[in-house]
Amino acid sequence: MLQAVWNGVVLAESDQTVKVEGNHYFPPGTLNREYFTPSRTTTVCPWKGTASYYDVTVNGRTNRDAAWYYPEPSPAASQIAGHVAFWHGVKVVRAAGEQAGAARGGLAGRLRAMLGG
Repeated sequence: MLQAVWNGVVLAESDQTVKVEGNHYFPPGTLNREYFTPSRTTTVCPWKGTASYYDVTVNGRTNRDAAWYYPEPSPAASQIAGHVAFWHGVKVVRAAGEQAGAARGGLAGRLRAMLGG
């Protein structure tokens, strides 16, 4: 199980992240939404499409544009539609007590997800 943690709070937690370009994308239903506020920021990736951002606020501190997602990614990146990745000091860590290899990322994770495993 992976967790996205900032300012001492778990922002998201999942054993079914999708890893793309070194970033773990968390399924949208795994976010603790009370910490997220939509940002006006957008960026364009040549192969994934247009990303939208969230500001993250925890204990009165705001981390601007700390999370991003692709609401309508290109067909090549369809596996991350709506999934959220993090930066700007948000740490993605293995949950306490978890063993290595537990996260579902990359091609193997997508195959397990498609096969219902």
